[in-house]
Amino acid sequence: MFLNLTIPKISGSMNMMNEIRATIKIKDFMDTPDGWGREQGHAVFQKLLSFVESNQNISIFKISMDGVKRIDASFPRESIMELAKRYQSKKGFYLTDIVNIDIIDNLDAAALKKEQPIYIWNGDEFQQIGAQPSTGLKDVLNYAVQRVSVTATEISEKLNIKMTNTSTKLKKLVSDGFLIRQEESAASGGKEYRYYRIK
Repeated sequence: MFLNLTIPKISGSMNMMNEIRATIKIKDFMDTPDGWGREQGHAVFQKLLSFVESNQNISIFKISMDGVKRIDASFPRESIMELAKRYQSKKGFYLTDIVNIDIIDNLDAAALKKEQPIYIWNGDEFQQIGAQPSTGLKDVLNYAVQRVSVTATEISEKLNIKMTNTSTKLKKLVSDGFLIRQEESAASGGKEYRYYRIK
């Protein structure tokens, strides 16, 4: 089972993370429109890895499934999910352009096998498939994913949670692959982390 939510449009200024995104059309890395088996998945993974490694400045990658007709569970497990797992907490990957429920089911099975969370975005609607957050993390994640970015201070104040507890939860969400973070200068003159949804 996966989470399916609609995110309200929230106005706000652009941020640095918005400017360092890239799109991967997975079909361009495949020999056929069908993704089948571990061997093909591993071959595509090597191509994807090379692309990501050659774009070190990119923090968030949109993986478009446009043009992909069919996949089994082993193909995305050895390609997309392996890539997301390798860069977990360092870079974010999300999926889009999926209309076939069978493809979603196989992506979900692949993500679960890798114990990897991954988002499928369609405009302002998303499904979070694969690994799910623990109950104690859901309040913070739900708040964070409705915004482009947040800080621990903001969440602590809005949800009335102790700062130390908030920071611990955010750190866990990053390490588990639900969010990514970037260090920036705080208003106080020091440093703080800003946490970004993966979109």
